[in-house]
Amino acid sequence: MEPILVVNDIAFLDKRLVPIWDKVRAGERLSLEEGIRLLETRDIGAVGKMADYAKKRKSADKVYFVINRHINPTNVCVLSCSFCDYARKKGQPGAYEMTTEEILDSIDEEIREVHIVGGHHPDWPFERYEEIVRSIHERFPRTQIKAFTASEIDYFSRRWRLPESEVLTRLKAVGMNSMPGGGAEVFSERVRKELFPGKAGAARWLEIHRLAHSLGIRSNATILYGHIETFEERIRHLMLLRELQDETNGFLAFIPLEYQVGDTRIVERHTSALDDLKMIAASRLMLDNFPHVKSYWVMIMEETAAIGLNFGADDIDGTIGEEKIAHAARAESPVGVARERIVRLIKDAGRVPVERDALYNEVQVYAH
Repeated sequence: MEPILVVNDIAFLDKRLVPIWDKVRAGERLSLEEGIRLLETRDIGAVGKMADYAKKRKSADKVYFVINRHINPTNVCVLSCSFCDYARKKGQPGAYEMTTEEILDSIDEEIREVHIVGGHHPDWPFERYEEIVRSIHERFPRTQIKAFTASEIDYFSRRWRLPESEVLTRLKAVGMNSMPGGGAEVFSERVRKELFPGKAGAARWLEIHRLAHSLGIRSNATILYGHIETFEERIRHLMLLRELQDETNGFLAFIPLEYQVGDTRIVERHTSALDDLKMIAASRLMLDNFPHVKSYWVMIMEETAAIGLNFGADDIDGTIGEEKIAHAARAESPVGVARERIVRLIKDAGRVPVERDALYNEVQVYAH
């Protein structure tokens, strides 16, 4: 067994991590090679402690959550992404379209954030999407609306030949507060060609978020990992996000999304919990200019998500309500988690629960 090297309160089994720890403590930016090393190493304890240190510099012992509702208005989609269990063609078994009243009936006054994403519907006019946002905003003016991924904005623009700026401005005018980070998948042209050839690639995704930030629309960012991507592709993805954040400072949070095997079976099994934790930690350490990193319980389960709160994450998302996309891929998490359960989950991880809104304004700090 290799001797343990202790440097500034961290015991290292992998001595190649020590120079990274030196840079983290000095507040210096990590390189591509260092990011790959974080994902390759078996020294999971040291990686977690470095990420926890970086997290505490951002938000001390606070962990954020939101009372939210995911709304997926339709799963009818023109795309045929090979990793997606959710989408259906019109008329296929399981295809659905929610009415405005069905959407409104799924929300109540306690919901602080509505998260809207769905299929790229072939027939819905753009005005239909405006109506959904406007109706929610008028019925529930206190509820913030986080709506439509960059790939959806790209589709709206191409489908109705509208400038992206007009799409975003019109949605903002009817009540959209921010954008989710979905649709990024992984910024690799190799992976895009194989898994989602009809979807907007890296340059387009980044361009739309850049434009949203310029219009005062804050957003999140994601990565879909655990399929055919390499560690290098994961880290290059993080570095592109870091570069855009340097430019715009418009991102609120980063969410690593574990690929759900479901029926698509791009790979035979889920990535391990250790890989999930290293991905959270590497995200916190690489994305030094992002305010928040999520440990997204929907995809990695509550137990792993709670551990992730000691691996650099300072957000566990929210109560969700009825989420359809991950669960179409047979995600094993509960469909909804109550406020009390999330508070207990955060406290059990040794952190301070902080209820927030969609823009990370603090609503209530719970006694530890």
